[in-house]
Amino acid sequence: MGFQHIFFDLDGTLTDPAPGITNAIIYARKKWGLDPGENKDYYKFIGPPMPKSYEEFWGFSPEDARRFLADYREYFGDVGLFENEVYPGIPALLEDLKAQGRHLYVATTKPTGFSLRIMERFGLAPYFDIVSGSDPEKDDTKADVIRFARDTCAVDMSAAVMVGDRLYDVEGAHICSIPCIGVSYGYGGREELTAAGADYLADTVEDLRRILLA
Repeated sequence: MGFQHIFFDLDGTLTDPAPGITNAIIYARKKWGLDPGENKDYYKFIGPPMPKSYEEFWGFSPEDARRFLADYREYFGDVGLFENEVYPGIPALLEDLKAQGRHLYVATTKPTGFSLRIMERFGLAPYFDIVSGSDPEKDDTKADVIRFARDTCAVDMSAAVMVGDRLYDVEGAHICSIPCIGVSYGYGGREELTAAGADYLADTVEDLRRILLA
């Protein structure tokens, strides 16, 4: 009867968070006296852990990355997290999965507090057994948050799958010995997901529905 335990990424999979994330980056860059750039310049920051992205793309030291993240969260924690939109078709998909008795979990490296507020604001929280996010004081990986949900909910991983839009979702799933459905409608795209070894590809929410409800 298909996958009984389904881990979902949040950003780029359940919701499109681009306005809030990119506006928060622009806010922090202005605070630092840096060229704010344009929103589209920061789509690559959607998905991976923020401090590592600042180091990778801007050459920040770990200390500066943490300081910048604190300024980013000034905006994101009050405004940016709600500059967000649920992808069309997601609520109906979740409802149908729950009607079939599937168990659903959110596994995201976004801090748990932010994630819960987003899920509650957009009416997604009731579909999920747990929202497993990161500790804002730690560098939790995708594998870490999958494992936390697994251990908390006693998940049978032989019947589990991860759904996400970035290579980190694929890597985290495979570290935890479960397959991954890569959704290219998010921010990684087919090339990134294929290169990472995604076990399935879904270009649309309808494609995802066909895979999960098969």
